[in-house]
Amino acid sequence: MTTPPIRELTDRARDVFRMVVESYLDTGTPVGSRTIAQISGLNLSPASIRNVMQDLEELGLLASPHTSAGRMPTETGLRLFVDGMMQANEPSAEERAAIERNAAERGPVEEALANTTAALSGLSACAGLVLVPKVEPVLRQFGFVPLSHDRALAVLVGEDGSVENRVVEVPGGMDPTALQRAANYLSATFGGLTLSQAFARAERELGAQRAALDSAAAALVERGLAVWSEDGGRRPVLIVRGQARLIDTAAAEDLDKVSQLLDQLEGQEEIARLLDSAREGEATRIFIGSENKLFALSGSSVIAKPVRALDGRVVGVVGVIGPTRLNYARVVPMVDFTAATLARLLA
Repeated sequence: MTTPPIRELTDRARDVFRMVVESYLDTGTPVGSRTIAQISGLNLSPASIRNVMQDLEELGLLASPHTSAGRMPTETGLRLFVDGMMQANEPSAEERAAIERNAAERGPVEEALANTTAALSGLSACAGLVLVPKVEPVLRQFGFVPLSHDRALAVLVGEDGSVENRVVEVPGGMDPTALQRAANYLSATFGGLTLSQAFARAERELGAQRAALDSAAAALVERGLAVWSEDGGRRPVLIVRGQARLIDTAAAEDLDKVSQLLDQLEGQEEIARLLDSAREGEATRIFIGSENKLFALSGSSVIAKPVRALDGRVVGVVGVIGPTRLNYARVVPMVDFTAATLARLLA
């Protein structure tokens, strides 16, 4: 069955359909004809409204989960509503300020992204998502702290103030002064470089035996850079915040779907691919339920918007994921505003 364009519905059918969808998105429960008669102001009897709802059900726009439970929009109906009837509600001044405040916090960019995503999650009552390109820290200082006779904690400090620790293996009984020499060499030689640049230079210098280090310290330098460089290549590019917000009162009625959704959020590679598909085009992308195979079982919706720099480059994607009954009119503009805010941060 082909779904008719919204313009082909009668005025009465459009009004009833809009009220069913808006009531469902507000309450999360199926809507009965008597409820529509009480809130609509359409001057229609419950019987007349019931007939219209039956027609909309036959068109595939509404569904009745139980015989006497009222009706709720199908995914097809939600798509028709979002594309043809939704009236966006711009974020309030307080909501805009909360998003901008988190994006403007001083510190590592990744921390600002995480905080902004958490703010978006809180305001939208969804899980917040942001996908950004891999960013290598610019190095400032290195250190090694002995942990045992064959292990040490390698400490990396970035120019942005970020601190990362990795446990590395060291030759058994290595002299602590060798750890200090290796740290001094790393800081003096590779400060101001990215990890990949530092690793490439270390291979050249150590291979040519130009470094003023003994063999043990040289091995430690190479090992420390290698573990950071290898880990940096797998550096997470997807930040997810607010998963717990997906478990609300209505969602708890179907714990199987909630469990499936949380499992899907653990598969970051799949989520990253989905968000990456939103990079093309200017408009916000809305994936409703089974329109995307990833969320077909959990019945979830994703709203995603590319983050573009002033020159038009896509520098990331931001979005939210929540139940299909989320408040699209409110959340879509909120995602748009967050994308514009992050564009200034990532430019």
